[in-house]
Amino acid sequence: MKLIAGNANQPLAQAISKYLDIPLANASIKRFSDMEVFVDIDENIRGEDVFIIQPTSAPANDHLMELLITLDALRRSSARRITAVIPYFGYARQDRRTGSRTPITAKLVANLITTAGANRALMLDLHAGQIQGFFDIPTDNLISSPVFVPDMQRRFDGKDVMVVSPDIGGVVRARAMAKRLNADLAIIDKRREKAGVSEVMNIIGDVKGKTCVLIDDIVDSAGTLCNAATALMEEGADEVYSYVVHGVLSGKAVERVENSAIKKLVTTDSIMATDEVLKSSKFEQLTIAPLMGEAILRIAEDRSISALFK
Repeated sequence: MKLIAGNANQPLAQAISKYLDIPLANASIKRFSDMEVFVDIDENIRGEDVFIIQPTSAPANDHLMELLITLDALRRSSARRITAVIPYFGYARQDRRTGSRTPITAKLVANLITTAGANRALMLDLHAGQIQGFFDIPTDNLISSPVFVPDMQRRFDGKDVMVVSPDIGGVVRARAMAKRLNADLAIIDKRREKAGVSEVMNIIGDVKGKTCVLIDDIVDSAGTLCNAATALMEEGADEVYSYVVHGVLSGKAVERVENSAIKKLVTTDSIMATDEVLKSSKFEQLTIAPLMGEAILRIAEDRSISALFK
């Protein structure tokens, strides 16, 4: 087995390498003066089972091109099997047409990854599970509950917890988490007037006196989460926490969270934290390295991945 790290999240790749006790392969991913990407694999990988670890986080296009070019380099170097390990799959929110003349970019990116040379894809909490069907190669979509649930059980021990979905689309994810925690479920019914702006309308469920935990897959501008937290507190919630898998946190998201009713926002390290996030006392990251590392090991040994979640 060979592990190769892109530039998108070197700390996560190194943590996975440490978990597996396998050193990262020597590879150079550089930029020419005009910002073209150049990849050079510095050791023999002929006949090897190779895993390239590269989330397509910001800058999404740069990191996507790094992934595609690395896949091509691996394919042309006669790797036996190439698995694209993509902890955060960028463009996942463009999984359907939202207008008459709009793209389905998630499908386009899936095609690019397959064409570039990936034989398999490994991801974490896709925005929509059906994106697995966009790939014409075997695709594994890990879930974050083995990372989040133990932390929640420790943090909320003895508290009256209410799991909350910040929108209708996240109900399935929130319900699954509530079942694991043996907690009740509430739902935020919101109306989005335009992209990037959300307005909370109603709360389905009694949150009075509860410790509310907002569950979502992506936090970008954080507008939805902050509005939801305000509405929950107005309805009598004792305190509000949030657990979100992928911390995109663009624009003024960090400042928005710091000024919100959210007591703590917990994410995974699928996306490398910025200095602004690391300095904030309201943010906390849980590592997915053991989860991703174990999944990589099971793929290499042709063992079940679903057994991780039973």
